Amino acid sequence: MVEFHLSARDAEDAVRQSLEHFGVQRIALASSFGAEDQVLTDMLARVNPAARVFTLDTGRQFQETHDTMQRSVERYQIRYEVCFPEPADVAELISKDGPNLFYYSVENRKACCDVRKMKPLRKELATVDAWICGLRRDQSVTRTEVELVSWDAEFGIYKICPLFDWSEQQVWDYIKQHNVPYNPLHDQGFPSIGCAPCTRAVAPGEDIRGGRWWWESPEHKECGLHRSPTHRNLHPSESTAGSTGAPLQPGTPAKEKA
Repeated sequence: MVEFHLSARDAEDAVRQSLEHFGVQRIALASSFGAEDQVLTDMLARVNPAARVFTLDTGRQFQETHDTMQRSVERYQIRYEVCFPEPADVAELISKDGPNLFYYSVENRKACCDVRKMKPLRKELATVDAWICGLRRDQSVTRTEVELVSWDAEFGIYKICPLFDWSEQQVWDYIKQHNVPYNPLHDQGFPSIGCAPCTRAVAPGEDIRGGRWWWESPEHKECGLHRSPTHRNLHPSESTAGSTGAPLQPGTPAKEKA
């Protein structure tokens, strides 16, 4: 495995260096059309309009999310790679436990996420050597250890989070400064937006991801795409690359227990 060094001045420079290192066909941005993803889409379009951007269409998104995608297509002339779940998997899931199975247990909710998100994601990430994500450390208790660069042992590729140390205010300052199209639900109390049945508006002062799977305890509020670094970052004996530009030397991913 080739070492990946990243010593970026800022988020856009991190995007630029990553595209140059991996090549435009071997790295892709994962977008759910949230504010952070829209910022990164704007940066990618500035650096290289041919950069790959994919999205997971679960079949349960808000209409406003699709409207945001349409505006982004028109603004940036992006040809999104749209990843859908397998119809047979969805049919089996719903036939067994019903269309709202996710409200009844964490296990059911994760089963739904696996069919609608994880399986399509695994297929997409098999085509790249690195993926770019809009994770920030202050988004939730499950993301406080997010790094600029990490080794994603779940998928066997690098994971790059150019906004890892940004504040929410920085995100919105960028959106306003560059007139970036964003999901109108953000103006209606939705700081974090996922599937419609699993997302609600939050009250003033509430955690920004409090509206995601609100019936679960905070430590469970991940769909599997972004697990805790203790599960999916580099081997404990290896270092991660942060804003200081330290070299990234991934170890062999540990096997999960059956």
